[in-house]
Amino acid sequence: MEPSSGSRGAWPAAAAVAAVLPAGGSGERLGGATPKQFCAVQGRPLVSYTVRAMERISWISDIIVVVSPENIETMKSIIEKYGHKRVTIVKGGITRHRSIFNGLKVFTENEFSSHLLQKPEVVIIHDAVRPFVEEDILSKVVMAAKEHGAAGAIRPLVSTVIASAADGCLDHALERARYRASEMPQAFVFDIIYKAYQQCTDYDLDYGTECLHLALKYCKTNAKLVEGTADLWKVTYKRDLYAAESIIKDNLSQEVCVTTDVKEDVAQVGFLLHESLKSQIKVEALSMSLSKNHSHLQDIFSGQCYNFVCINDKKYAIEETQQLVDTLEKSNIPLLYPVVLILVHLDVSEDTSCSIGMEELTSIKKFAREMKKKNILVYGLLIQYQDCLLLQETVNSAAALILALIKDRNPELIGQLLVA
Repeated sequence: MEPSSGSRGAWPAAAAVAAVLPAGGSGERLGGATPKQFCAVQGRPLVSYTVRAMERISWISDIIVVVSPENIETMKSIIEKYGHKRVTIVKGGITRHRSIFNGLKVFTENEFSSHLLQKPEVVIIHDAVRPFVEEDILSKVVMAAKEHGAAGAIRPLVSTVIASAADGCLDHALERARYRASEMPQAFVFDIIYKAYQQCTDYDLDYGTECLHLALKYCKTNAKLVEGTADLWKVTYKRDLYAAESIIKDNLSQEVCVTTDVKEDVAQVGFLLHESLKSQIKVEALSMSLSKNHSHLQDIFSGQCYNFVCINDKKYAIEETQQLVDTLEKSNIPLLYPVVLILVHLDVSEDTSCSIGMEELTSIKKFAREMKKKNILVYGLLIQYQDCLLLQETVNSAAALILALIKDRNPELIGQLLVA
């Protein structure tokens, strides 16, 4: 996914490559009425993350998402809402293999698409509920498939595999060091895997689960096994959704942009905050007005920054923040991921009473509610600057609060004013 681009492998040059994503599961093991591929993670369906992982790789020409008939309209709405490109939706079958076969047929039969797509040299098969696949492993399996006819990612077994006897007692155990877990992605020379599916028996289509085995059984193609990374795991149970959300939050929390104006007090706090944050998170600093740094902002957006801190000594700085919001919207970043925007009010008055009244608090809450509709999470933070000797301690407290808000990304706290 974009927040953590990972290492990049060599591109599979001169090979037409397509991807088939089976997404027809019912999610019985997950529990609940919503199939796991459509469960929301940070407000966005899981399948959208996987589609985006494929979509951002330029050498994948077509992305085929295979869904059950009752979920076709849901998938269409996801494609439209999140602006996915190069995607074709195909009606799935009653089993995994039948769904994958349907996905392959869009390149050979008019029955499954309004028009035939150009047949690829290599096709990737990847589960729609494995959202953290990176370009490096995809390019490795594609290039291995070009050379060997088929290839698939593998991982070491975590648990020992045992076989039980008819009476329910242990029969034998496999030597774990000799075996590997078959993972996704897998890749095939298209003609090989399509020929294998054409020759499949009904038993294979209804009870089989391993595509590499079909290529071996029907086309005598020994797949090249490629060592995969730990992030290729499949979302299967409810706890996996929580784990996926945690990974996405962590990926979104790698960088923050701190904006200040040229006033001495604000610039000083901005500098101290930068120094306090930089040991835990990458910090981009912008001084002066946002309009003068428009090109720098665009560079930050292109680097996929999802967190912004705006420091101002005005009681109500929302108008000054609107330009940043407008630029964010034009970038489409909030469309895919929730953006954190923290409005820091620097109170330099001698009065130690509450420096922000009900009117300002109400305005912040109203602004935050409006921004939430745009997937921008707005929080308020008050830094009181009465004692220069205590300023560093106060800024350190503010930095801790900022990091907590960025990492947690809790929509229930929007519009709240925290005090450092």
